Amino acid sequence: MKNRIGFISLGCCKNLVDAEHMITLLQKNGYRIAGNYQDSDLIVVNTCGFINPSIEESVESIREALDTGKPVVVTGCLGARHSYLSQLFNHPNLVGITGPQNYDEVNRLICSALPLDNGKSFCFSEAPVPGTKLTPAHYSYVKISEGCSNHCSFCAIPGLRGKMISRPIDEIMYEVDRLIERGNRELIIVAQDTLAYGRDLPKEKRVYQGAEYTSDIISLVDFLARKDVWVRLHYLYPYNTIEKLLPYMKDGGIIPYLDIPFQHSSPDILKLMKRPGNIEQLADRILSWKEQIPELCIRTSCIVGFPGETEKDFRNLLDFIEKVKLDRVGCFKYSNVDGVKAGELPNQISEEVKEERYSRFMEIQQKISLENMKKKIGTVQDAIVDDIDYEEQVIITRSRFDSPEIDGQIYIPYDKDQSSRLPEIGSIIRTEIYDANEYDLFGEL
Repeated sequence: MKNRIGFISLGCCKNLVDAEHMITLLQKNGYRIAGNYQDSDLIVVNTCGFINPSIEESVESIREALDTGKPVVVTGCLGARHSYLSQLFNHPNLVGITGPQNYDEVNRLICSALPLDNGKSFCFSEAPVPGTKLTPAHYSYVKISEGCSNHCSFCAIPGLRGKMISRPIDEIMYEVDRLIERGNRELIIVAQDTLAYGRDLPKEKRVYQGAEYTSDIISLVDFLARKDVWVRLHYLYPYNTIEKLLPYMKDGGIIPYLDIPFQHSSPDILKLMKRPGNIEQLADRILSWKEQIPELCIRTSCIVGFPGETEKDFRNLLDFIEKVKLDRVGCFKYSNVDGVKAGELPNQISEEVKEERYSRFMEIQQKISLENMKKKIGTVQDAIVDDIDYEEQVIITRSRFDSPEIDGQIYIPYDKDQSSRLPEIGSIIRTEIYDANEYDLFGEL
């Protein structure tokens, strides 16, 4: 039976959730997921189209899949740019192209190109939730809404994924409880605009386990905070709603971890970016949060070289990061992507200036990061075990302040005489920190 699907998923964790859903659907229909292209009968490429480097990676992945000579289905964010890909890949093995979250169309294309000989005359279009997980068994991403209704001038996501569509809160609660039953110890809540969750839904109550709930972020956080698992929130805009989350972090209901893509600190640049939320006195707000919760970890991303960014604007950004001393900071050089308004703005910045500003930014932030990390030497940290490298004799863990894939890790060496009492993957242990670098910690077993 030819029923083996090769699957590659690129981009962010939200795209990973889409891949999990598609794979669950395929498996329900009777397909198997191949471990490599060689063993597959058809290949699905779940693309990313957020910035130019991710577009280039997606294009190369499509090309590699087509070079195998096997049928290929393209989906995901870059798939929304159908005409672009159709012109780029005029190939007989390209079965079809579809945009993100179009599960039914992906299903139809695969069932048509690779029909099963198991007697089925149709393909299921509904998959159980939660279904197959591509993350380790001890943590999961839970996507609470799709799309985005903001109009940030540098972002292509609304054009690729559409306006925000929130899931009803009872559906999310059901998935959360099933994941915990499976043994998940950490739930990572994601969306394009997490704090805006539910704003697009009617205000009527939803019933779950005999209680009524409104679909809004605070009601959801209140539910999650009562669960005996790590809960962290990603992709938060700097709305005033953040202040309502702080009590849950103080009480330990959710991890004191805020992932807020500030993007910049200059009021003039933020206005050009069309960023939502209260941008005034941003540094003072952050310092106030840290005063209320001293252990609060804040992750952010910033863009340098945005059109119109003057040296004064950039200096404002450097002063900002030196004042607030954030724990996790990513920096991106602005690049024009088709379909974004910022590409039409005057005063585009040269690549040389972007590179120079990026280097200056990272030099300062790495010093801040090292300073923050060294403060943790001598502390005892809760750590979740992600992996064990038996060859190097190192336990690979994360603290509560480190999200998987994007943040640092705690490395815990062990001796051979300790091999008989190593912790299990997914367990939460306590470790005393004895060393640190800019991104990672080192602890004792």
